[in-house]
Amino acid sequence: MGIQEIATVTGLSKATVSRALRGLPSVAETTVDHVRRVADELGYVPSSAAAGLATGRQRAVGVVVPVIDRWFYAKAIGGVDVELRRAGYDLVLYNLGGPGGDRDRAFRRSMLRHRVDALVLLSLVLDETERSELELTRHPMIVIGGPAPGLRNVGVDDVAVAATAVGHLLGLGHRRIAYVGGQDEAGMNVAVPFRRRDGFLDAMAAAGLEVPRSWLADGRFSFAGGAAAGAVLLAESASERPTAVFCASDEMALGVLLAARRLGLRVPGELSVIGIDGHEYGAAVGLTTIAQDPEAQGRVAARAVLAEVDGARPGVVPPAAATLVVRGTTGVPAG
Repeated sequence: MGIQEIATVTGLSKATVSRALRGLPSVAETTVDHVRRVADELGYVPSSAAAGLATGRQRAVGVVVPVIDRWFYAKAIGGVDVELRRAGYDLVLYNLGGPGGDRDRAFRRSMLRHRVDALVLLSLVLDETERSELELTRHPMIVIGGPAPGLRNVGVDDVAVAATAVGHLLGLGHRRIAYVGGQDEAGMNVAVPFRRRDGFLDAMAAAGLEVPRSWLADGRFSFAGGAAAGAVLLAESASERPTAVFCASDEMALGVLLAARRLGLRVPGELSVIGIDGHEYGAAVGLTTIAQDPEAQGRVAARAVLAEVDGARPGVVPPAAATLVVRGTTGVPAG
């Protein structure tokens, strides 16, 4: 499918179609929109981009996010941008728009039509079709935030991080520990929630402790989800509820703290709460956490793909740093 076919459908000249596809200011916005809509419908991809044969570099890197309004994604994008600007590259952002977004349009058309030298994917697992489409570009690719089959990954060791959190609670004397995790509705890498849950369960099993199924709560990796999960977990009597809650993200941990406050529970006197991330809001309320640095992960990812663009062979990326930060939401269990 080429420019001539688009010109035939739109009734415009090939020259106008070409200028519209490049977004030149000499073409009216309504014409640009019309041409791009027809190009999408026809599945048009510039041949140089589709085959990865464009001459020279585009001096741009594409960054793909499930949504743009999450703390981790925003910080990671900032880190990528710092490195790209330092290297004289532009950042082209592809927002998939969450569960209601059009992934097919993004992967099959938009990313292939826009010329970039590499791709950074945030917390995404590609299906077979998406992977095949992106492989057409022959771009260096890397994932931030959870492993994806066949791609390099920048992120913390989620199993080890969970074990550190559980170890902290066990060291304080807690034995009745609940977990708040679940799958992010916005398309987060499925490996992250499951690896953190498995790390939690493995650490509890190693300590000889069983976890009731009702204490594995779905917080949907959001503040609201954490608050809802906490309300259910903490509604039982003191003898029946957990003395500590490990949350797979700080946003969920903040929600659990809100639920505890609404129920009149003292933290950490009656309940200890620990999260993962190092969110600045967590610091403001004194949340104990396993802190990571998504901005630093973004910088590492950007440097990795830029090095590959320069001809370097893809190297192994070690796990990102994670540090236990003990604050005021964890303490010895009451009684």
